[in-house]
Amino acid sequence: MVNFQSFHGTVTMISDFMIGQNGESEGCYSLMSVANRNGDVVNFVVSPTTYFVDHVMVAVGDRVTGYYDANAPVPFIYPPQYRALVMVKDNAYQNVKVDYFNSQLESSDGQLRLNISPDTQLLLTNGQAFKRNPANRNLIVSYGPTTRSIPAQTTPYKIIVWC
Repeated sequence: MVNFQSFHGTVTMISDFMIGQNGESEGCYSLMSVANRNGDVVNFVVSPTTYFVDHVMVAVGDRVTGYYDANAPVPFIYPPQYRALVMVKDNAYQNVKVDYFNSQLESSDGQLRLNISPDTQLLLTNGQAFKRNPANRNLIVSYGPTTRSIPAQTTPYKIIVWC
């Protein structure tokens, strides 16, 4: 199971990231530096498999949240460098939660419970429809307002199933 952790901040730099000696993957990988309000910096390695919510283009100056697997090995360097699994560009009209949701559709941190409606889009990362129950899976959830209960409850706009 992926242990999703996140880092939120402003993109300060985007540059090419070399992964091979032959140059066969030139331009396919990039290094995205993100700084938060405290001045902490994280470098995200963005690969062709990194999922960008809503397939948005990210540029220097954008506010983003990068999700990575906290259980994955990382180089012992500063600033920390993580392989970006999911990137979310801030949007005032939607919230995004990336996490494992159990059989009750409650996130692993116990902060959000999903109430799926017939209008909720259920998709795979490739944009195709997902026809099964999304419970007990890693999900990328796009939603709006929530209740003030604990856990907060919401009816999501869209659920991307992370297979």
